Amino acid sequence: METINTIELTEKAVYPDEAVLKRVLGRSYSAYFTLLELFSRNGLHYEWRYYNDGKAWLCKVKMKKRTIIWMSGWKGYMQATVCIPEKHIERLYEVPVSDEIRERIRATRNVGKSKPCIFEVRNQKVLKDLDRVMQFRIQAK
Repeated sequence: METINTIELTEKAVYPDEAVLKRVLGRSYSAYFTLLELFSRNGLHYEWRYYNDGKAWLCKVKMKKRTIIWMSGWKGYMQATVCIPEKHIERLYEVPVSDEIRERIRATRNVGKSKPCIFEVRNQKVLKDLDRVMQFRIQAK
């Protein structure tokens, strides 16, 4: 029987500080830390908040008031989701990312009027593609 990973960080009273995130993310914590540095270099700010509707802590990454990325903690990795508005989806496919990422994006169903681009941040390798999609989102208004 296949084990399905479930979202972590579900205890409202436990803020996802560095110690908690190191425990949840394990070896992928260094990739998460590098991702935070990438946000900083691009003028993005992040904040963790507990959301009652999803019963979990989520991290919202913003440029000024505009949300660029949502992140959630999973056992062994951080999931980063960049939502691209519907009117920019065709141009999204021109972003130079790996074929694997491009196909995953194409296969993901739209949510409302946006295309979620979901990245599992387990190591540094995925950060290049995530950065390119993030830059596209920053520029797509």
